[in-house]
Amino acid sequence: MSDRTILIEPISAEAFAPFGDLMEATGGPTKIINQGFCGRYHDLAALDILPDEDQGRTGISLFDAKPRDLPYQLDMMERHPLGSQAFIPMSMNGFLVIVAEDEDGKPARPRAFITKAGQAINFKRNVWHGVLTPLYAPGLFAVVDRIGTADNLEEIWFEQPYMVCPAP
Repeated sequence: MSDRTILIEPISAEAFAPFGDLMEATGGPTKIINQGFCGRYHDLAALDILPDEDQGRTGISLFDAKPRDLPYQLDMMERHPLGSQAFIPMSMNGFLVIVAEDEDGKPARPRAFITKAGQAINFKRNVWHGVLTPLYAPGLFAVVDRIGTADNLEEIWFEQPYMVCPAP
């Protein structure tokens, strides 16, 4: 196995905590609403949106991403210095989540996680991450992030890509 190979790990709240929030409906709802027909899992992610001269605000968009195949070639990572970003799948398929700690303004060695059906994630502000990477169609996601005109995207392209592979 090459030093440019990243093995996919199952995601957990503890393992993902340095990078953001794992959102899932587990452990029973916080409360029951709507005449007892709906369980509410309340306040599962810390949204962090910075306002500035463009009066940035939190918005909800829909992304329709094409599924990727494994092994996946990771050649770029990005981060958003002005706001967190949540990926909420609108299907019951897991998806690939790639993150890295910051090392002198660049991504350190990336880590890859796979979510399960019913899980969503929220990247903390300024966390290096891969692009939205569904593995199955449909790749429809609700995305909660910063809306504004200020530059909120930084990309780093790797001279040598990483290969993201399933664990044996």
